[in-house]
Amino acid sequence: MNITFDNPEKISGVLTIVVEEADYQDNVRKTLNEYRKKANIPGFRPGQAPIGMIKRQLGPQVKVDAINKLVGEKLYEYIKENKINMLGEPMPHLGEEPVDLDAPAPYTLKFDIAVAPEMDIKLTKRNKIAYYNITVDDKMIDQQIDAYASRGGAYEKVDSYEDNDMLKGDLRELNADGSTKEGGITVSEAVLMPAYMKVDEQKALFQGCKVGDIITFNPKKAYPESSVEVSSLLKITKEEAEKVEANFTFQVTEITRYKKHAIDQELFDQTFGEGTVKNEKEFREKIAENLKQQLDVNAEYRFLADVRAYVEKKLGTVKYADDIMKRIMLANNKDKDQKFVDDNYEASIKELTWHLAKNHLLEQCEVKIEDADVKEVAKEMTRMQFAQYGMSNIPEEYIEQYSEEMLKKPEQVDQLVNQAADRKLMKALKDVVALDTKDITYDDFSKLNA
Repeated sequence: MNITFDNPEKISGVLTIVVEEADYQDNVRKTLNEYRKKANIPGFRPGQAPIGMIKRQLGPQVKVDAINKLVGEKLYEYIKENKINMLGEPMPHLGEEPVDLDAPAPYTLKFDIAVAPEMDIKLTKRNKIAYYNITVDDKMIDQQIDAYASRGGAYEKVDSYEDNDMLKGDLRELNADGSTKEGGITVSEAVLMPAYMKVDEQKALFQGCKVGDIITFNPKKAYPESSVEVSSLLKITKEEAEKVEANFTFQVTEITRYKKHAIDQELFDQTFGEGTVKNEKEFREKIAENLKQQLDVNAEYRFLADVRAYVEKKLGTVKYADDIMKRIMLANNKDKDQKFVDDNYEASIKELTWHLAKNHLLEQCEVKIEDADVKEVAKEMTRMQFAQYGMSNIPEEYIEQYSEEMLKKPEQVDQLVNQAADRKLMKALKDVVALDTKDITYDDFSKLNA
């Protein structure tokens, strides 16, 4: 077998493979003999059918399979041994007629190969890049304390209504003269939150009401934009709700108010574990510490984004073998058409350029991604998911269990590996480039990313 690669364009080339009969005939012979041993053909004992018969029946397909397998193996061996930085997959050479494998050997197969462009992006201390130190202020700590107190709160019964209270009572449909409609809509223990009514006039009818009071209101006027709220309140279908125009009485049987948790030891223990903090000062310090860790993650990802912008500007326009790359993109999106490729090609190439540049930076910084790095990212993502539900004190055994499940999903592993690479690269680059450190509030930092 003879393999050559002609790439005068540097970013693309034609790989030619010439297959001789001697390259595949032994594999064909062995495969046909294996078929013969297993063949159960009428008129012959198992494994005793003439090899000529087997060859006539299966020979052509076995030959095609053997050649395709051989070509695939040798093609990738050649690419690896010659360190060709191939992009995507080899594509059949444009303008080349399909090879007739029924004809005698030799067979010449040609493939178009897209090659990654060379990049010179070595970073040093001469490269100055902004790094934002996001400060934690009292406002942020107060907001976080309020969030913890809200999550740890509970409903309590009260005597009179204030905004955002929840009412429970009995609903009855009225006639036009204000009397109770016989056979009309009634709902026992209906739940109502006037604060969510869309019309202030209707909302005001409930202000200051007490248990036992009877309020007359109009559900249709209270929720004029949609019949969904009326349907839910009156326990009827949406279609029936659209026809409701009557007033209703609502006799208040219970008023409950959500009360935030007191800022006390019980809240400290619920938030950070028993005995971790012992007073409000330590509580604030612990919150500030956690917030700072979260903000540092935001700062590092912003730093990597600024590194990317810096590198992209330094690289300028990077040339690719566009014709081959578009064919590869189309082949990888079999359910899409050429318009999809044309519309998305530029964005795809932009991402590819950064992917290649990032790999160069990983090599420059000698960053290696270990299994432990990927697992740690999975554990941190698990902690963040629990934290979204106010659960910040999860036992490590549960974190381990959930992260292990995450690592069993192939569609998530690539994402985790990529995040681990980003994280290690961010830390490494902070020692490589010159940091232009800037103190900034979270509000101002958010505006940078708006």
